[in-house]
Amino acid sequence: MGAGWPGCGRQHMVRAMKLAEFRTSLAGDKPPQGLGLALQALWWAAKGDWDKAHECAQAKEDIPGCWVHAYLHRREGDAENAGYWYRRAKKPMAANALEEEWAATAEALLQTPTE
Repeated sequence: MGAGWPGCGRQHMVRAMKLAEFRTSLAGDKPPQGLGLALQALWWAAKGDWDKAHECAQAKEDIPGCWVHAYLHRREGDAENAGYWYRRAKKPMAANALEEEWAATAEALLQTPTE
């Protein structure tokens, strides 16, 4: 576990993962090793654990973390807070379905090297 961030594990550079494999990993009890914090946050969000997802997203306020943080606040219905995080991520406010946004964000982050 990452120090000070319960539920957020350490990240290690690993081979690229595809979205289908990321979705399949949701059957497990914890995110696959090697995921950056933003992807760990999306993983926990998909598992229904908003608190762990939020902890991971806010653990590193880089663009991926801010992007996922925005998604999480949009998901909880806090459009104002989501807007703040979208601006921090330099992303437009999403208007598509939450599942579509989750998938598009995960796919984009899976194609980016981890922290």
